[in-house]
Amino acid sequence: MSKQGSSLKEAFQNVFTISAIVIAYLVCYTLFHKVMGSPVNFEGGNPNGHALEGNYLGIIYKGGFVVPILMTCSLVLLIFVVERLISISKAKGKGRINVFVRKLQQLLSEDRIEDAVTACDKQKGSLANVMKAGLLRYRDLQKDKELEKDQKIASIQKAYEEATALELPMLSKNMVIFTTLASGSVLIGLIGTVLGMIRAFAALAQSGAPDALALSQGISEALVNTALGITGSTLSIFAFNYFSSTIDDYTYKIDEAGFSLTQSFAASLKSN
Repeated sequence: MSKQGSSLKEAFQNVFTISAIVIAYLVCYTLFHKVMGSPVNFEGGNPNGHALEGNYLGIIYKGGFVVPILMTCSLVLLIFVVERLISISKAKGKGRINVFVRKLQQLLSEDRIEDAVTACDKQKGSLANVMKAGLLRYRDLQKDKELEKDQKIASIQKAYEEATALELPMLSKNMVIFTTLASGSVLIGLIGTVLGMIRAFAALAQSGAPDALALSQGISEALVNTALGITGSTLSIFAFNYFSSTIDDYTYKIDEAGFSLTQSFAASLKSN
């Protein structure tokens, strides 16, 4: 991939990230006011009053203006979970990796380099891209009679390392979103909790009988924001750990396949 193509792809991904966040907020803001804030969810049809008993939409609406932000965090999390699933599935390519690597080893042992390159093109995964880089370097080195065997092996290893360095950033792209949401959801929920408690204590501090409605709204706001913040953070941590382990496992397979084919190259060079 050229530098210009890589820059365009990165720019597109940045636009996608920003657009996803903005669209998610607009969707959540609309749901909060039009669906959760609908009069049918409240006693007497008054959104400023108590939510109907057992009506969770109305209860969540009483969480206040922080709720749409927390909802946005959860929706953004869902969007990027789907994005990562698609990207990693695409990076794995077609078919089973172990079968693909064994096929490459067989083709290499038969000195069918072009067929091996074609197999990489058909597999279309990150591992195939790395293997293809090594195969192309090996094909070029076959014509070079001046370099020693150790130099050729080192050159092939370098080709693997360079190709791997290009593929790994795409595998770990947007992982920072999960870590940001994991900490950000809790902090935003805490802000909502504090604001709700301020409202509750303000109701208690009034002279005479406390304002029961304001007190209940303050407590609802505090608890709803706490629940949403913790939920969003927990799901983000689970998502981050899952994708981190998946990426680490796939990276290990790339390294293992590269080492295996390097040994095959070395054996082939020795026989030549």
